[in-house]
Amino acid sequence: FHFAGHEIRITEATDCYGAVVWPSALVLSYYLETHSKQCNLVDKNVIEIGAGTGLVSIVASLLGASVTATDLPELLGNLQYNILQNTKQKCKHQPCVKELSWGIDLEKNFPRSSCHFDYIMAADVVYHHPFLDELLLTFDHLCKNDTVILWAMKFRLENENRFVDRFQTLFDLEMVSNFPSLNIALYKAMRKGRMR
Repeated sequence: FHFAGHEIRITEATDCYGAVVWPSALVLSYYLETHSKQCNLVDKNVIEIGAGTGLVSIVASLLGASVTATDLPELLGNLQYNILQNTKQKCKHQPCVKELSWGIDLEKNFPRSSCHFDYIMAADVVYHHPFLDELLLTFDHLCKNDTVILWAMKFRLENENRFVDRFQTLFDLEMVSNFPSLNIALYKAMRKGRMR
């Protein structure tokens, strides 16, 4: 992959969902690169949830952000490897990798009082899995009044639409990019009443 003036090499694994680069991650990475003026990431605090192979986290880091890449414990090895390979001595802030199981120990691992993220990024975190309630809880926990959520999503089944409806009870949502041929939409969201 080529983003932010760098060649990015990603190691994938075929044995689990989280170890593959999904098209939504490419869409979000492309958006970050092409909208770097409107969405200036320099010195911004960014968390990626469901980081998978780490592509979005790597691109955000190369664009100057201080990034926390998170995923399930079994994915952290590959995620750490990819991030280190592609960011070492190339970034202003070395990204960190942290375990995050949606909805679990949020206050313990990401205390509201000390964790402030300018951006929450997510690519393809909504698909046919039983943790949509926990995902919504996680967005809610990590999002402050001035946090911007950038979320790329592939629409596959009715579940996705239902999740979007539930998401909109807490957040204002604006589609910033759409790729109908891929069935992917890129959203920007903020807490209700905070969109400018």
